[in-house]
Amino acid sequence: MITKAKEILNGAKDKMSAATTHLDEELKTYRAGKANPMVFNNVMVDYYGSPTPIPQVASVTTPDAKTLMLQPWEKKMIPVIEKAIIDANLGLTPSNNGESIRCTVPALTEDRRKELIKKAKAAAENAKVSIRNARRDAIEHLKKAQKDGMPEDMQKEYEQLVQKETDAFAKKADELVTAKEKEIMTV
Repeated sequence: MITKAKEILNGAKDKMSAATTHLDEELKTYRAGKANPMVFNNVMVDYYGSPTPIPQVASVTTPDAKTLMLQPWEKKMIPVIEKAIIDANLGLTPSNNGESIRCTVPALTEDRRKELIKKAKAAAENAKVSIRNARRDAIEHLKKAQKDGMPEDMQKEYEQLVQKETDAFAKKADELVTAKEKEIMTV
């Protein structure tokens, strides 16, 4: 029975960890006033009929703190990538020289900063919902295991452990957003 309880706890931890990892990756895509190649990770281009992220069709580099440089693997992808960047509404204006695409990162306005913070907080809330869902599922599994013969005190003990993990991962999500908020508000 103790292995079943540990299995349930570890499964919940894995789900909670995945939620915070996803949040961390999502926050990295938010442009905070300096050039970050991760902003293109969620921008899709039509590559031979299938939607493909920009980093899979071009190399993305940062020659300086305010410039992003994209070097497409195929020259015919330049107009497609430019259109995708404009359509993604990242606040970047691409320009090309026939070989590569340059995007100069403009300074963030106060309104854009507030909008990004609101977006980051919404992403954190989604992560916390996933964390709470993992807790709920784990507690349901523990209650089912108790009906199948697990001692009640063991069930209660593992419910408390699941709650501790939930609190820890929710705190981590808050810390990630606080750090991103500080980064966004730094002029």
